[in-house]
Amino acid sequence: MSYKERYEEWLARLDDKDPLKAELKNIANDEKEIEDRFYQDLSFGTAGLRGKVGAGTNRMNFFTVGKATQGVADYIVSHGREAMEKGVVIAHDPRHFSREFSELAAGIFAANGIKVYTFPDLRPTPELAFMVRRLGTISAINITASHNPKEYNGYKAYWEDGCQVSAEVADGMTEKINAVDMWEGIKKSDYAEGVKSGKIIVLGPEYDREYLDKIEKLAIHKGDELDLSIPLVYTPLNGCGSVPFRQMLTDRGFNNWKIVPEQENPDPDFKTVGYPNPEDTKAFRLSEQYGREFGAELLMATDPDSDRFAIEIKDDNGNYIPLNGNQTGYLLVNYVLEGRKTAGTLPKKGAMVKSIVTSTLSTIIAKAYGVEMFETLTGFKNICGKIPYLHENGYTYLFGYEESVGYAACEDIRDKDGISAGMLVAEAAAYYRKQGKTLWDVLQEIYQKYGYFAEDEPNIILEGIPGAQRIKRMMASFRADLPKEVAGSKVVKVIDYINGYEDIPAQNAIRLFLENGSWFAVRPSGTEPKIKFYFYSNRPSREEALATNKRVKEEVMGIINAVE
Repeated sequence: MSYKERYEEWLARLDDKDPLKAELKNIANDEKEIEDRFYQDLSFGTAGLRGKVGAGTNRMNFFTVGKATQGVADYIVSHGREAMEKGVVIAHDPRHFSREFSELAAGIFAANGIKVYTFPDLRPTPELAFMVRRLGTISAINITASHNPKEYNGYKAYWEDGCQVSAEVADGMTEKINAVDMWEGIKKSDYAEGVKSGKIIVLGPEYDREYLDKIEKLAIHKGDELDLSIPLVYTPLNGCGSVPFRQMLTDRGFNNWKIVPEQENPDPDFKTVGYPNPEDTKAFRLSEQYGREFGAELLMATDPDSDRFAIEIKDDNGNYIPLNGNQTGYLLVNYVLEGRKTAGTLPKKGAMVKSIVTSTLSTIIAKAYGVEMFETLTGFKNICGKIPYLHENGYTYLFGYEESVGYAACEDIRDKDGISAGMLVAEAAAYYRKQGKTLWDVLQEIYQKYGYFAEDEPNIILEGIPGAQRIKRMMASFRADLPKEVAGSKVVKVIDYINGYEDIPAQNAIRLFLENGSWFAVRPSGTEPKIKFYFYSNRPSREEALATNKRVKEEVMGIINAVE
């Protein structure tokens, strides 16, 4: 069926009172918009669904969410009565239609005879991930678009190991989803009736407490070892983080902190943020303002579903400096290992995990403590998915992270967790302050001890059909004519993950290593309309590393941008 035929089918099928029908009538003369909404189904993969909210097969709406949920339900039912009894736990973020989509999903699962657990209100993604293993469910669904702009929503799916679904599970779900008739094939039941009948169980506050208890047990230093009067500023960027982060700081005894008031409460339009991604330094504009007024030494932010976490710290001149995900990772890896060694709790066979596009400086730090750093593909389904292997081979999991401001400090929470990362960073800042040092001082010490690295992770956003096609051309062109030299340094090694590499599965990513110690990687995003780049250089000084990294980046980006 062509996109025009799909458009006409939706117009014919939708009720005249459905707002989606009015939306489609309004674009009747916009051929490009009709094509973008209907040229494909919103694809379901290991990251679930993600797209703009609106009418169409390539949009997030009650029909596409219903179709996906029925398919997931059919997949669970195919696993038998035991899987159905284990059930599904569902959460949502503050975005437009998140609550409505989550209640729709709960009603569909219940109508299919599957036990359902939900929360009374929005909850962080990591709390949902924790609940999978805590409740022993077969699956979980989170209605969230993470850090995407306000126009987006999404649908994350988890499996019984507590990780987002693997490729194998996603393929099985996709097969079932594709077989669902979105107009006639969805079994539905009313959410309120499901709660009343006991088919849908609303979790009480004791489960929130269990999640926080699990996080707070990660503490490395406590009490008199910490300066709990350290001034802190935190922003949840109008997302899920406000309540749990505030409770965590209170529980840990921090007594001199402030939440950015304009960003404290949920807001689906993110009016004071725009793009609610803590990786974007513009998201810290208000935090910096309050930080200067408050004298804060540390600024912290989580994204709308509270799985990502980023910081700004003061340098020697008192200026707020944004740290990228790698740099925050250096501080956390160093703090966890240093603290565990000091406390005598560093295991004989410790392990950490990072993604293939994350800086190798953390590998050097881990090695200095006798800890092995494992590499996986990007995404915490891969990073946390490594934990069973580590257990089977006698390792103790200590920490996992990737450069896109994601950190997993607790093996019982098998996804990135901004709340636990925030606790450890605040604790580290308070610990070092007691010793007369700042996080900036510690970062400089890390560079001095282990090597001066520079990091840069730019990306190119290319939306719509033309954008997706150009990204494909960029990857194909780069792969077909790989540079033999970059910024005056020979390429000495190439790893193309398109067919997998050693024990790492296939991914559309390429990694090049240069003679001068620099390396870089290129890959399309799996969840957003962008192509991503990762540049790393290791030189005798930080200034030289930054200069080298800049030259490498400019040359590679020039090659890529030349592809029309």
